[in-house]
Parts: sequence; structure tokens; C-alpha cells
Amino acid sequence: MQLSEAKEKYIQTWGTFATNWGINRTMAQVHALLLASGKALSTDEVMEQLEISRGNANMNLRALMDWGIVRKEFVKGERKEYFIAEKDVWYLFKQITKERRKREIEPVINFLEELKNIEDKDTEGAKEFIKLMEDFSSVTGKINNIMDLAIKSDDHWLVGKITNLLK
Repeated sequence: MQLSEAKEKYIQTWGTFATNWGINRTMAQVHALLLASGKALSTDEVMEQLEISRGNANMNLRALMDWGIVRKEFVKGERKEYFIAEKDVWYLFKQITKERRKREIEPVINFLEELKNIEDKDTEGAKEFIKLMEDFSSVTGKINNIMDLAIKSDDHWLVGKITNLLK
């Protein structure tokens, strides 16, 4: 397989995988393109290589910057904006974990807390419902704590902990 073929396959497959994780396919493809590129790319280059519209490219580049995994890079003598992906994989993992926690786990925690505040708490049905919500809250809270540890840890610490769990 030639390098260009491998990069194209990586970009397309990464976009497909991302949809399984609940992430926009094009956003993942833009990120994969920037990761695989040896240099910062302009919006025009992203559009051309992925065959997407300017609006789609701009929207996804902004989203990736909001996630903290892509940044603008100044190119001397150029008026266009150029973008480059953060290539430290551990940093990427932590940023993506932080963003997913904010978008997926924290809303669930808040939602479950709200559901436990019912007025007729003394009925048998209400007690069962509250217990169920507390059980969900417990599991979600543990997932949140694990994500928090991953975000705050360095790679050696987390890999060591995971390795110990697998023994």
C-alpha cells in the first residue's frame, strides 16, 4: 500500500469509526486529515482533499478548535488561515475525554439528580423509582470519576492502573 492510499484509508475509516462513537463523520475526517498532514492546511486545502463545502469545512474546523485539538497556525506571507492538529496522542485522549464527559456524562448526572426530586417520595413506587435513579447516579458518578482521573493523570500512571486491572 502506498502512503497516499494508507492516509486516504485512515481518513475514511476514522470518519466511519467516529459515527459509531457519536461523533460527526466529517469532523473526524477533518481531524484525521490534519493529523496525517505533515504541515498546517488551509480551509481550501481541507475542502479540496475531503471534497466538502466551505461551510462544512469551517464548521468542523471551528468545532475541532472548540474541542482544543486543532489550532490556527500563522504562515508567514499568507493571508489565509491555516490549521494544525495537536499530535500528542495522550493530550488528544485527555481533551476528547474531557469534551465527551462535558457533553455526555455531566448532562446525565444532572438529569438523574433532577429525577430524584419528586414530591410523592413516600409511595412504594416512588421509593423504587428513586432507588433506580440512585443506582444509575452511582454508576454514572463512577464513570465520571474515572474520566476525571484520566483527564488529570499522566500517561504512565493511567497505563499502570489499567495494566494492574487486567492482571
